[in-house]
Amino acid sequence: MYCVCKQHVELAIDKFVDEYEDAPDIVDLKETEFADWDPPRSCDLCKDATAEFLVV
Repeated sequence: MYCVCKQHVELAIDKFVDEYEDAPDIVDLKETEFADWDPPRSCDLCKDATAEFLVV
C-alpha cells in the first residue's frame, strides 16, 4: 500500500505490481473517507508533496 502524490502514482503502481504481481486499485484520497484510518499527509515516496492517491 502506498499513499502518493500525483507525480509518483505511476512509480507506486510499478512497485505494487513488482511486489504483488497483481494490478492495484487506485483510490482518490480527496473523495474517500475511512472510518478507522487517517491517511498520511505526505507522499510515501518523496515526503515533500501532499498524498493524493492510495495505491492498494
